Amino acid sequence: MNHNGRVKVRGPATVGNVSCGFDVLGFALQDPADTVELILNDSGQITISGIRGPHASEVPLDPERNTCGVAARAFLQKVSPESGLEIRLQKDMPVKSGLGSSAAGAAATLAGLNELFEGILEERELLACGLQAEKAACGSIHGDNIAPALLGGFVLISSYQPLHFVRLPTPEELWYAVAHPRLAVQTRQARQILPRQIPLTDARRQWGNLGGMVSGLFMGDYDLIGRSIEDRVAEPGRSRLIPGFEQIREKIRKGPALGGGISGSGPAVFALCRGADAARQAVTDLTAVFTGLGIANHGYTGPVNTTGATVSGVPPE
Repeated sequence: MNHNGRVKVRGPATVGNVSCGFDVLGFALQDPADTVELILNDSGQITISGIRGPHASEVPLDPERNTCGVAARAFLQKVSPESGLEIRLQKDMPVKSGLGSSAAGAAATLAGLNELFEGILEERELLACGLQAEKAACGSIHGDNIAPALLGGFVLISSYQPLHFVRLPTPEELWYAVAHPRLAVQTRQARQILPRQIPLTDARRQWGNLGGMVSGLFMGDYDLIGRSIEDRVAEPGRSRLIPGFEQIREKIRKGPALGGGISGSGPAVFALCRGADAARQAVTDLTAVFTGLGIANHGYTGPVNTTGATVSGVPPE
């Protein structure tokens, strides 16, 4: 072990689904993010000794219900069952936002533990631990948030059983615009309104779009990326949970963005853009819709985060 058993790690927000890749495709943002401080000990117990930040009251201290604690338990059971861990969480990310709040802290915890144990687990093993945390959070296994939060960039989960993922390239000029209205959408609720059956024509269009997105990322073909951002599976139902979504869709269509849609289960919305100027205009357009409806909101923009969860220091003694 290094860092004297102590490490501080930042876990970023993510956009899941990316419209065409329900439950299998996501990418990481620069902001917002959660930060964890991890202190190893020999107690054999995992504790969350404190949660700070603007959203601290919205997450449980119980390590069996907190995704940081669940991720830590999965990791230590594999690596060092006799070890104990103290977790301190800085909860800056809004919960129920569609920005992968449950994944950010779990990814930071896993990256930090792997740092402390000198890279003992491979990426696939880390992701498997993260999937346990996501299941605890919303009742289902989906990796489109935890994978990019952990690894950075775009990640495709090509198979869950057995688990297999592909890290996709990020074109140099690809930026995002995200608008988060101060509304809460429960992931469990958003999953309950999903269709149980999909017409073959919609399914064919959806998997064609996913193939187009992957190809566009590899080729750096921004037009193909834009044409592929379409959701025939989740968006038709989930859009009803987001006030002003039709206006959002129109702003994306008429503005400088390549394309966009619902981030994860919502209510956050996203757009992908070519370059900083287009992304800044897009985030202005998206936030203006919510502001015009009297809904408090916050916008985020930047180049796609290709590093994922990163060690940011060592917590004080």
